[in-house]
Amino acid sequence: MSETKDRPYHHGDLRRALIDTALAMLALDQNWAFTLREVARRTGVSHAAPYKHFRDKGVLLRELARIGFVQLGDAMTAALSSDISSMRGKFVAAALACIDFALHNPGLYHLMFSSDADKTADRQLHDAAMNTFGILLRFLEEAQRSGSFRSVPVSAQAAACWAQVHGLAMLALNRQLLEEKVGNEPVQAALDVLLDGLCRGEWDRTRV
Repeated sequence: MSETKDRPYHHGDLRRALIDTALAMLALDQNWAFTLREVARRTGVSHAAPYKHFRDKGVLLRELARIGFVQLGDAMTAALSSDISSMRGKFVAAALACIDFALHNPGLYHLMFSSDADKTADRQLHDAAMNTFGILLRFLEEAQRSGSFRSVPVSAQAAACWAQVHGLAMLALNRQLLEEKVGNEPVQAALDVLLDGLCRGEWDRTRV
């Protein structure tokens, strides 16, 4: 495991300090192979200190994943709140924000969708994940009401959108979007194909 600069803990919110240390380790190493003992050492506290807030490593990992979903939701909300006029353009902005989040937080993004982030074992994590998914659902409902998107079951549209965007994020993370396979602008091209199925009528892509 790569070394990080130790950040001794002196006073204040121990739980927050442990989380910040774990997030920094996750960002540096892009995996969660660390132990609670190592998190404690780098935070500058005793080996027993983390257990005051996290009964085991799994609880800490689920909290990191919860934070990830909150941050992802914030990125999506910011993109959808932009001054882009078309619903198609807003969707592209939100999709790109999701992919950008994954690329800038690869370890955290992988954790969020891993078996170690078991959403059935943590209600707060489950709620955070569903709240983030709810941003997509509400956008699709609004797009349908405005007449921009086809009037079909929102759940089906949401599944298609989630699969497409999450799949693109994972392919990008794994450096599998090779030009010889998928062209020089694979993300935009894939989103255009998806949106051609979502949108009603003819759309001028120059407006995106």
